Amino acid sequence: MAIAAMATARAPLTSSSPSRVPNVRAAFGKNGGGRDSVTTAIPGRRQLMKGLVLAPLLWGAAPSTAPLEAKEVEVGSYLPPSPSDPSFVLFKATPKDTPALRAGNVEPYQFILPPSWKQQRVANILSGNYCQPKCAEPWVEVKFENEKQGKVQVVASPLIRLTNKPNATIEEIGSPEKLIASLGPFVTGNTFDPDELLEASVEKIGDQTYYRYVLETPYALTGTHNLAKATAKGSTVVLFVASANDKQWQAYEKTLQAMLESFQV
Repeated sequence: MAIAAMATARAPLTSSSPSRVPNVRAAFGKNGGGRDSVTTAIPGRRQLMKGLVLAPLLWGAAPSTAPLEAKEVEVGSYLPPSPSDPSFVLFKATPKDTPALRAGNVEPYQFILPPSWKQQRVANILSGNYCQPKCAEPWVEVKFENEKQGKVQVVASPLIRLTNKPNATIEEIGSPEKLIASLGPFVTGNTFDPDELLEASVEKIGDQTYYRYVLETPYALTGTHNLAKATAKGSTVVLFVASANDKQWQAYEKTLQAMLESFQV
C-alpha cells in the first residue's frame, strides 16, 4: 500500500510581498571532528501558499491499526548514557526495534537523545510492516518526542524510488537540493517549497556521506523549524528529521542540532 498523496493548489502571495532575489553563496570548510563539509546558504522568501497535505501520515494522525511497540517512559530509564556526552542517552536501533531492521532492509543507525524524551508508537500502516522487504514508498522507522523540546523521527525510503542504480551512494542519487526535492514532503509532513531550504551541506563521516539540511517551514505539519540529515546505504536512503515550533526552537535549538549531529548509519 502506498502512502496517500494529494496534489496541492498554491496561491501566490500578494503583490506587496518582497520578491525573492537569487543569491546563492557557497562556503567550504571543516566541520570539526575530522568531518569535511560543504554548505550552501539559500536566502529568500516563499512565494507560494500551501494547500492540502502531500504526505500527512508520516507525522499526523493514522488509521487505527496495531501500533509498533514503544516504551511509554522516559528514555533515560532504559537507554545508556552517551559516551560522548553523558547529559544525553544513546539510542542504537536493532532488529527488535523495527520491521525493516528485522527484514535486513535498513542498516542499523544510532543517535543521541535527552533522557527526558519518550519513544512514540508508530502505527503498523506507517512502519512498513505490511510491505517489507520490498516497500515501494517511504516508511517511519522510529519516533521520539518531548512536548517542551520538539520531536524526531527516522524515515526510510527505498532506493529504487530515487534512482535505478542498485546500491547507489547518496552522491550518485544527486545533489543535496535534488534529494530534498524528493524527500522534502517527508520532512514537513505535507508539502515542500525550495524557498524553505535555508542551508544544505555535505558531510563525510568515514566512508559514509551525509546530506544535511536546515529548513524554515511555516506551513509544515511537523513544525516551523526542521533539521534533516540523510544518507544512502544498501537498498535504502535513511532520513533523520528533528522538528520544533517557534517556542521549542528558541529554547532547544542547540539540543536538536546535537541530536542531528550524532545521527549515523
